[in-house]
Amino acid sequence: SVPGEGEHKIMEYIRSQRLEPGYDANTRHAIHGLDADLIMLALATHEPHFCILRELVLDKRKQKAKEEAGDKGPTPFCLCKIWVLREYLHKEFVTADWNMVPGGYDLEKVIDDFVFMCFFVGNDFLPHLPAIEIRDGAIDMLIYAYKMLLPKLQARRARRTRRARRTRRTPPTPHAPPRPRVRPTPPPPP
Repeated sequence: SVPGEGEHKIMEYIRSQRLEPGYDANTRHAIHGLDADLIMLALATHEPHFCILRELVLDKRKQKAKEEAGDKGPTPFCLCKIWVLREYLHKEFVTADWNMVPGGYDLEKVIDDFVFMCFFVGNDFLPHLPAIEIRDGAIDMLIYAYKMLLPKLQARRARRTRRARRTRRTPPTPHAPPRPRVRPTPPPPP
């Protein structure tokens, strides 16, 4: 047995299957688990057909009301279809200005960025950043910042790259003697 969390082992298995010759891109995956990281891991696989079966998570007030009412009925489940989430992410991000981004809009790169940004609100292994609270709309704020700042940052990066190319020094010829290294002198003994 290999140490580690089960969901990471499952995702590693799915990634290894994708590398096999003859892998069917229409393979469907379904995982049962309550861990919210499963959603991020499923997005990170870039598999088009992925579902996560989860127990319905109620907020604390509804959970307490259910317990006080003595409701011991069957646990309701929720089916999270990752391909629907991917479609929503596409609709959300395709409207941004992608003119300055090299290569333009790429959903797979956007999904990778989205998963990375979601780590700022915390997961099983990392605490959330102190100023970012998921209950206060942190994910919406991160999406907004990404859409507003990405074109500006890419434009700045492109300007810096052009400036660096104009001011780049000519490389030394291979026959030039190497520059002597200047070693700092040690401080005098006390």
